[in-house]
Amino acid sequence: MNQNGVAQPAHTVHTIYIVEDDPQIRAQLCLLLEKYGYCCLAPDSFENVAQSVLKAAPHLVLLDINLPLYDGYHVCREIRAQSDVPIIIVTSRDSELDELMSMNLGADDFITKPYHTQILLARIASLLKRAWHTEARPLLEHKGLTLDLAGGSAFFAGRSVELSKNELRILRLLMEHPGVVVSRDDIMNDLWQSEEFIDDNTLTVNVNRLRRKLESIGVTDFLHTRRGQGYLV
Repeated sequence: MNQNGVAQPAHTVHTIYIVEDDPQIRAQLCLLLEKYGYCCLAPDSFENVAQSVLKAAPHLVLLDINLPLYDGYHVCREIRAQSDVPIIIVTSRDSELDELMSMNLGADDFITKPYHTQILLARIASLLKRAWHTEARPLLEHKGLTLDLAGGSAFFAGRSVELSKNELRILRLLMEHPGVVVSRDDIMNDLWQSEEFIDDNTLTVNVNRLRRKLESIGVTDFLHTRRGQGYLV
């Protein structure tokens, strides 16, 4: 259920609307958030920001204060007059007055630039959980690759790929033990969990498919084979 009592599907892919006039910061934010499984909207037009946000109906808004035409305070006020969508002010202004004004206008949180990316992500996840009553999506991250266990997808540099059940379990097991060789027997027991004989080639086929899928989103030299031992990342 969201804050208005509307039921939400399990494991919703949350949409974040970024209102930021600096093209470089806007692009960096998109890459970061998409890497962690969010869908981003980041227009470069600022003529009717509030109406654009309301029309897009995102799950959360990241709003800068210093904007062309109308500042973030004006935009925040207009959005809040018609919607309870969570708003995080992200700005280079760091005075207590700016924070107080933001909160008085209806913003839910206030973060100053430069910010620590993990802190920003934690604030976003916490606010989404509180506003939409959804559990944080379980994620694993290693060498820039993010594995969304709930969604069954892998993300890298703004690109994503869906994984089969076996591919997901193989990658999960390896990413839970980074830098450690996981034996083929351990992987096969985790996948099939039975005493029945499983053709050893079946695992090889699954690993090769996984490796090709990772390469399709630009992840190379990630999954390594140790002959006679197993695999590691």
